[in-house]
Amino acid sequence: MKPRSYSQVAPLVKKALKDYFTIEEMRDLHRVETSRHFGLAIRHILLSMIALAILFWFKQPIIWIPVALFQGFQILGFTILLHEQVHEIIFRGRRPRLNRLMGLIYAFPSSISATQFRIWHLDHHKELGSSVHDPKRAYLTPKIVKRWYKLLYLTPFLFVIYSIASKKEAATYTQAERRLINIERTVGIFLHLIFAALLVLGGGWNAMLRVWFIPLFLAFPIAFTLNRLGQHYDINPDDPINWATLINSHPFWDFIFLYSNFHLEHHYFPRVPFYRLKELNERLQGFYTKHGVKPKTYGGILRGWFIENKTPHTDWYPPRKAAALSDGRPAGRPSA
Repeated sequence: MKPRSYSQVAPLVKKALKDYFTIEEMRDLHRVETSRHFGLAIRHILLSMIALAILFWFKQPIIWIPVALFQGFQILGFTILLHEQVHEIIFRGRRPRLNRLMGLIYAFPSSISATQFRIWHLDHHKELGSSVHDPKRAYLTPKIVKRWYKLLYLTPFLFVIYSIASKKEAATYTQAERRLINIERTVGIFLHLIFAALLVLGGGWNAMLRVWFIPLFLAFPIAFTLNRLGQHYDINPDDPINWATLINSHPFWDFIFLYSNFHLEHHYFPRVPFYRLKELNERLQGFYTKHGVKPKTYGGILRGWFIENKTPHTDWYPPRKAAALSDGRPAGRPSA
């Protein structure tokens, strides 16, 4: 019987991975360095603040348009930092109050609920492979495999899609969880509207558009969609080892995506901090070769998704079988 979710096959995947690491290497990869996390987080915040200042003061399109696009990726980066909070790998040891605070801070730029993100993401890990129980696949994956519909994910319509998805998924939560999610979402939206109003008062409507609206509603969907395309869309659904997409290291993507391009590695070892995923990827190259897991590129994924109109969660380029000749012999085999 085909496995329904990753939780059913995880022991087999772990067993296959076991021979590639010593116990000491595994401990080192899982070692949490709080200072390293906050070093990257502070860098991320400073870059976001610099971008914000440029967007506020510079009115020339040649300057603010690329910076607004960059800021969209920065907003996505805060959800990557939130992701570290979800897996409790910011601090060494349990720090529930501080961990909760960091979740609220990291959730603010994209105005999502930290509580729902936590439940949603952990369910995604557990139910990966299921088209029903994995919330990402059940509610966010395009069910209409048409180019025009896929392009909607690059627009503000993404927020409508996500809002509908989160509402459907929240219906399965407890009443207390739903109440907390509604509070977080309401406060987040309220603070965003205050920020937008202050921008209008301080710099006019154009400043508000440059600093807040365009980065969040036009640039962020592009960053979000590109990041998501590199997660689980081009996979081998018959092999749990390849239920996520392999993206190898590249300095640009490592930086702009805060190492979240190493999504396959993250599913293998969810509690490896994001700043160690590049090392994990390098150590697993032999494993990937042995198991036939081929690396993809974002350029190739974009081509397959939008130009070739590939279906999500499938093997986009499966190995070709040799064509049969008229006498039934496989093509290329010499006759006797």
